[in-house]
Amino acid sequence: MAEVLIIEDDDRIRPLLMRGLRDCGHTVTSAPTGMTGLQLAVDSSPDLVVLDLGLPDVDGTQVLSMLRAVSAVPVIIASARADDPSLVGALDAGADDYVVKPFTSAQLDARIRAVLRRVESGRRRPTSITVGGLSVDLAGRRVHLDGQEVDLTPREFDLLAHLAERPGEVVTKRDLLVEVWRQPWGGSDKTVDVHLSWLRRKLGETAAAPRYLTTVRGVGVRLAAPDEDG
Repeated sequence: MAEVLIIEDDDRIRPLLMRGLRDCGHTVTSAPTGMTGLQLAVDSSPDLVVLDLGLPDVDGTQVLSMLRAVSAVPVIIASARADDPSLVGALDAGADDYVVKPFTSAQLDARIRAVLRRVESGRRRPTSITVGGLSVDLAGRRVHLDGQEVDLTPREFDLLAHLAERPGEVVTKRDLLVEVWRQPWGGSDKTVDVHLSWLRRKLGETAAAPRYLTTVRGVGVRLAAPDEDG
């Protein structure tokens, strides 16, 4: 199983989580403060970190930012509330998933296994995707349309890349909000609509006259080569 580092200051919760995850087969270490946990993460290179946001010495989001500067280790945030504004900041800062207290060791184990599956799948991710005359360089974060480079913002690129990895598939706005905007409890569909409009403009199309991006009313959006869409 995985080597898991738990950064949690609560002396009641921390040993319970350690025991529960060990019973699930994981190797577990822990730290009661953000800075101690950060040092352990750098020194021991765990497979995954479970990070509490409410730490006594450094805010959990700051710990995540410092960790992301030196490591791509998967991080699951432990939050007291699903609507905690800090949770949005943590997801935007690079957290991979979150759990809301109280949660069981079995629930956390399921999240850990799911995150590690996504990480492993990401390692097998292609470096580039071609859909018709549209080429998306995932590694270099560059896009070419019919041989001409298209200048996209980071969010526009992430949106296009997410769709390009699912060619011909109708992707819901809910899925886009979760996977691209990292808003797990939802957000405004208008956010997706506006970015799709900008993306279409840069690809030389409109919602009324689509080429690559087709809206399926009431469902979501599909990316497909012009001669494949219908």
